[in-house]
Amino acid sequence: MKTTFDSPISQEGKQYSTLNLGPTHPATHGIFQNVLTMDGEIIVHAEPTIGYIHRAFEKLAEHKPFYQITPITDRLNYCSSPINNMGWHMTVEKLIGAELPKRVEYMRVIVMELARIADHIICNSVIGVDTGAMTGFLYVFQWREFIYEIYEELCGARLTTNVGRIGGFERDFSETAWRKIDHLLKELPKGLKEFEQLLVRNRIFMDRTINCGPISADRALQYSFSGPNLRAAGVDYDVRVMNPYSGYQDFDFEIPLGTNGDTYDRFMVRQEEMWQSLSIIRQAVGKLGKLEDKSTFHADIPSFYLPPKEDVYNNMEALIYHFKIVMGETDVPKGEVYHCVEGGNGELGFYLISDGGRQPFRLHFRRPCYIYYQAYPEMIQGAFLSDAVLTMSSMNVIAGELDA
Repeated sequence: MKTTFDSPISQEGKQYSTLNLGPTHPATHGIFQNVLTMDGEIIVHAEPTIGYIHRAFEKLAEHKPFYQITPITDRLNYCSSPINNMGWHMTVEKLIGAELPKRVEYMRVIVMELARIADHIICNSVIGVDTGAMTGFLYVFQWREFIYEIYEELCGARLTTNVGRIGGFERDFSETAWRKIDHLLKELPKGLKEFEQLLVRNRIFMDRTINCGPISADRALQYSFSGPNLRAAGVDYDVRVMNPYSGYQDFDFEIPLGTNGDTYDRFMVRQEEMWQSLSIIRQAVGKLGKLEDKSTFHADIPSFYLPPKEDVYNNMEALIYHFKIVMGETDVPKGEVYHCVEGGNGELGFYLISDGGRQPFRLHFRRPCYIYYQAYPEMIQGAFLSDAVLTMSSMNVIAGELDA
């Protein structure tokens, strides 16, 4: 007889049990469900269910002016929302043909790499927690908190940042922000080294993560993996290198790769990426210091960039521009563009179709989580339940990015 997973009895006469992992279990790290068919502690089959926090972002975006879509992108991968914000801004800039000053591009690079570090701190420290090591999680979170303090200084927000604007930033970086960035560059390396000493060569951690949830390079490509999960399988692909944006071609950095595509490789790739991000930020700060331009923080696009508030209060033309931009009365060119950035979890893309109106005619978010989560049932088949939790952590499935 053919085994069906509606039946608790297998072809061999084994008694299977059904276990709900999620949707509100702490081990899922998000609101999504896996219905597991278990042979004792071994997973025989997994059926994922998503959509618990689907918010119809793409449909919402079709009814909002381009400027008002930025806060929607915050709610995708909320662990690194500045990357989402700026990916969207670059998409609109690509449509309207805006050219940004080098200073603005380098400032964006700094903020995006800070967001990448914050994202990886969360993922890697949680991998430690799921192996039973809480200490590293509690220790490195002070650096994630410090990055949030930098966000606050830049835009007034911490988690859902709404940082930047189409064409650049709403304001220049303050002296306090530069001071905090400098402090992070000096102190975070010490914290990362201590974190690595806790886990990287720890025998218990290695036994729990090596050969846990592996995926081959071929299967990862067939599933359209991207980001750290793809690079952990040994595929050298990074959007910052393959399709440079925001001046990334001006920086020297390495792309860390794994070999087995397992939990340990995913951990190590993200760990090395934090070191590379620190190097990129240092280079960006150095390049900014060499630029003759020391004050520009946005492109010269008055039809899309809000004028200074003091001008709005005292100048009729500025007031008109302010009203038109906020109310979405600035028409954009007709066109069809795709722009992608290297998000915390992989290739985050925005496919935008404009009919020349005030809102997008169509907008699609390419969310890396949604794509690679499809491989999860295959990756945990035949594994222990505890390994399935660890595999999910190492994939860094963010529910907000999974359900747009």
